[in-house]
Amino acid sequence: MSSNTSIPSRMIRIFADVSAGLAAMGIFLVVLLQVGSRLANIPVSWTEEATRFLFVWMVFLGVAAGFRTVEAARVVVFIASLRSVFKYLAVPIYVGFSVLFFGLMFWTGASLVRQQFMMNETAATLAVPMWAIGIIMPLSALLAILGIVDSLRNRRNQIALPEIGIAQTETDISASNTEKAL
Repeated sequence: MSSNTSIPSRMIRIFADVSAGLAAMGIFLVVLLQVGSRLANIPVSWTEEATRFLFVWMVFLGVAAGFRTVEAARVVVFIASLRSVFKYLAVPIYVGFSVLFFGLMFWTGASLVRQQFMMNETAATLAVPMWAIGIIMPLSALLAILGIVDSLRNRRNQIALPEIGIAQTETDISASNTEKAL
């Protein structure tokens, strides 16, 4: 961790990355318990449901962590093939559509959590309120939006064109050779 890392950046990293890691460790421990209890011929009924819920949390937190570190999937070949004037649009398009997506995800997740809370829905074997599981959807959407803002401040060059080492195409090489000859 660098000394110039902001407090919001550290908070996002701690919550998204550390929580996803804890969920992954929880999955490992629960599956280990499940296998051990089945080998001992004393199956534990709640382990499958706990694994599924921890996996959902891990995936949603992983998405938020990925956007914080600019590791989201995008089409960089298309960006690399654009003229330099249009490459400036890569960042606003990336940020705009990502924030729009996560805004919709937040709204949908909050609606789902509200419905689960109002219906007093609980998990079948764990007897955990379902809203406690579903809250990760709007929470991770909020973390992803904050992560996008943080990456915009700290990693803007990676958003614009993360693959610095993209090989030049034949047309790029011939165009640069023509320019040198002139």
